[in-house]
Amino acid sequence: MPITYQQNQITEIAKKVLRAAPSKTLCFYGEMGAGKTTLIKTLVNELGGADEASSPTFGIVNEYHTNEGAILGYHFDFYRLEDETEALDLGFEDYLNQDVWIFIEWPEKIKSFLPEDAFDIHIEIKDFETREISF
Repeated sequence: MPITYQQNQITEIAKKVLRAAPSKTLCFYGEMGAGKTTLIKTLVNELGGADEASSPTFGIVNEYHTNEGAILGYHFDFYRLEDETEALDLGFEDYLNQDVWIFIEWPEKIKSFLPEDAFDIHIEIKDFETREISF
């Protein structure tokens, strides 16, 4: 069931995503500017991340930690990938073998490498302030 929300409701949306997620691998689908990174920032915060989440567009992957220094998870942005095998060059499979959160933007770029239990999240722009999410 799609949920329509405004930016000021993002924390509640993040909580709903976390309650619904059957795994720690979250795949974010949506056009540029839909709010994928904004939602991931909020998720990292809700999970107790010590780091300020940001888009890894140029670095492709960011690592986030808990306040105790443990790895909370990894945030991938595969927008710039030309070929999905480039994800293997980054050691993507090794990241998936850890018991941490995995946030993936542009997962359609690496679809054959996604785990079966990955949780798909779709965000659609309705207008400047409004988004619709479904998962």
